[in-house]
Amino acid sequence: MKVTYSWLKDFVNIKLTPRELAEKLTMAGLEVVSLEESAGDFIFEIEITSNRPDWLSILGVAREISSLTDSKLKAAKPQELGFKASGLKPVEISVADKKDCPFYSAMIIRNIKVASSPEWLKKRLGSLGCRSVNNIVDITNYILFELGQPLHAFDLDRLGQESINVRRGRLDEKIITIDGQQRILDHEILVIADKNKPVAIAGVMGGKETEVTEKTSNVLLESAVFNPILVRRSRQKLGLQSESAYRFERGVDLEIARTASLSALELIHTLAFGKPYAYKSLGAIKSAKSEIRLETAYISRILGVSIPVFKIKQILTGLGFIVKTRAKGILVVKPPSFRQDIKLQIDLIEEIARVYGYERIPLTLPAVKPHQNVSGNRDIVSGIRIILRGLGLQEAITYSLVDRSLLIKSGINKNTQPVEILNPLSKEQEVLRSTLLPSLVRTLAYNLDQQQEYVNIFEVANVFSDKNSSAQHQILSDELVHACVQEELSLGIALCGSKSLLIKQGLIKDEVTILHLKGILESLFNKLGVKVYDFKPQGDNQINIIVGQQEAGFMLKLDEQTLDSFDIKNKQVVLAEVNLSKLFKHINLERKFINIPKYPAITRDISLVIKDKFSVKELLAAIEPKGPSLLSLVKVVDYYQGKQIPSGFRGLTISCVYRAPDRTLTEEEVAPLHNSICALLEERFGIKLR
Repeated sequence: MKVTYSWLKDFVNIKLTPRELAEKLTMAGLEVVSLEESAGDFIFEIEITSNRPDWLSILGVAREISSLTDSKLKAAKPQELGFKASGLKPVEISVADKKDCPFYSAMIIRNIKVASSPEWLKKRLGSLGCRSVNNIVDITNYILFELGQPLHAFDLDRLGQESINVRRGRLDEKIITIDGQQRILDHEILVIADKNKPVAIAGVMGGKETEVTEKTSNVLLESAVFNPILVRRSRQKLGLQSESAYRFERGVDLEIARTASLSALELIHTLAFGKPYAYKSLGAIKSAKSEIRLETAYISRILGVSIPVFKIKQILTGLGFIVKTRAKGILVVKPPSFRQDIKLQIDLIEEIARVYGYERIPLTLPAVKPHQNVSGNRDIVSGIRIILRGLGLQEAITYSLVDRSLLIKSGINKNTQPVEILNPLSKEQEVLRSTLLPSLVRTLAYNLDQQQEYVNIFEVANVFSDKNSSAQHQILSDELVHACVQEELSLGIALCGSKSLLIKQGLIKDEVTILHLKGILESLFNKLGVKVYDFKPQGDNQINIIVGQQEAGFMLKLDEQTLDSFDIKNKQVVLAEVNLSKLFKHINLERKFINIPKYPAITRDISLVIKDKFSVKELLAAIEPKGPSLLSLVKVVDYYQGKQIPSGFRGLTISCVYRAPDRTLTEEEVAPLHNSICALLEERFGIKLR
C-alpha cells in the first residue's frame, strides 16, 4: 500500500524526516519497502500484513504515527452541512441475508455537476497510482484511500427504480462490469441489484450500465460492510481484483462506514454542488467488542522489562483503545472496532512492545527449565518406541490372534496355557498369543527370505494368558475375557543377520549375538532411568532379565531345530521379551542437569586376561568403590577371545577415567590410585596384566 508524507500530515503533526519516519514505522511492524521522492512529496510503500486491515488507509497509518511519536491525531469529522439523516426521505433498501451484508447505507444526492476533479485531488490520487475519472468517482476513491472504507456511486436515473436489493446472484444471471467485460453470475456471488437486474458485484466492482458519467445529475451513494469470505470467493470466481475487494476481504471497520459516507457527501457538496435528498441504513453501526483484563505484572514477565502504568495507558489510548483501571496492577481494555485482531491479553502485550520499542527491551537469555510432560504409561510406551527406533530398530505390528502350531514350533512359553477362540474365522486365528516372539520370528524369517542380510525388529503389544492355568477357557464374550484372561503389555525384540561396517582396516561383517541384544536393553533401561537390573543365565541359550528383585523377561538364542522349523538357514537369531507392566514401576524419568567439567580428565587403560567364570559386572563393581572421589568413569572398551588367549579365559581392556571437579590432576595423584586398582584385580580375580 502507498501513502504520501503530505497526506499523513493532514492527520498528525510529523516532526520526523521521511527517512526517519520510514525507519520508525518499519521497527513498529509497518515495513516500509520503498521510499520515493516525487514532485516535492515523499511516497511510502508499506507492506501490510493480512491481520491489520486498519492500516489500509491514510488514517490508519497516521494513527500509528500518532502513537509512535506521542502526537495528537486529528480525527476525521465531516461537517453536517446543515442537515440530519433523520430529516431525509428514506431510500428503499432490502438485504436478503444479514450475514452477507451486516450493514448497508444508501444516500441519494441530487443536482450534482459531474466534471473533472481539481488538481489537488488528481495529484493525491495519482501519487498512489490511481487514475482520475471524474470528480464523483475520484471522491469515492479518495475516501477509500483516506479512511479505508470503499464507497460506490450509482447513476440514480439509470437504476430501474430508486431502490436497492442486496442478494445472491441467480444462476446464469449476467452483468457487464465497468471494465466492459460480461460476467456470468451464480448463487455464490453477492450482488447489488435494483428491482430488475444486478447493477454491481458487491464489494468487488460496479456495473457498466449504472456508472457515473458526465451526463449523470443524480447519484445513489453506497457505503456498506460485506462478508469478507463471500467477497473473496466472488472475486476469485470472476477473476477480478480491485482496491475495494482488497479491503473488504480483510475486513473493514463497521463504525466508520457512516463517517465515510458523510465525508464523501461533504466533498460532493463542495466539488459537485450536490445536495442530499434521501438516506437510509440497515444493520448495526457499532461492533460488539468484549473487554480484556490486562495485568501489568504479566506484561513485565512476558517482556522482561517493567513499563510504567501511565506509559502503558498512553500507548494503548494512542492506538484507539479505551483503558480503565480496575484495581492496582489491573487494567480493563476495550479494543476499538477497527482492531478485529485483538482478542487476548497477549495481543495487547504485543501492541505495547512494538510501540514501546523492541530495541528498548534488554537482551537476556531465557530461563530454560527443561521437564518432561509424562502423563501416564501411554507416554512411556511412546518414549520406548522412540528410543528403540533411535537405536536403529524397526517397529513391527503383528496380529494378536495366531495359530496354535506357530506357538508349538517356536518352543517359547511352553508352560503357558493359550486362550482359545470359540469360533475362529480361520485356522490362523485359533488362539490369543501368550508371547510376541513367535510372530516376530515369523516376520523375521519372511524378511530374510526377501534377501535381507540384517533384520532388527521390535513390537510393543498386549499378550494374553489364562488366569486359571489348570483349566482351558474359550472366549464367549467380552465379560468372560476380563474374567478369565490376564492381559499384559509386552515388548518383544528379534535380531538376526550381520551388519556391514566400514572401518579403517576395510569392510567387515558384524554378526549379531546375544551381547548386541543385551546392549540394546541396557541402553533402553538407562534412558528410562531403571537403576537396578541384572541378567542371569539360565541354561545354555536363555538369560533371565531381573528388574529390581523381580523377573521381568528373558533373552534367548533359538536352537537349530527351531530355526529349521522357520526355514532359517545358517543364521543366528536372538530374541528378548520384557513384561512392561512389571517394568513401569521401576522407571524414573526425572533428570538432573550436570555442568560440563571445567578441568581435563586423565585416562588409564588396563589390558588383562580373566577367567570366563567372572562376569564383567563383578569386575566393574569391584573397581568403582576404590576411587569415588577421583574415578569418574570405568568401562570396558575391548573384548577378545582367540588364539592368543588361553581356553577358558578372555581378554578385556578396561578404561578408567580420572577427574577432579576443582583442579587438573597430576600423575602423582593418579598413579597410586590406578596401581591399587590393578593390585585389587590381581588379588580378587587372579587376572594377568597384558
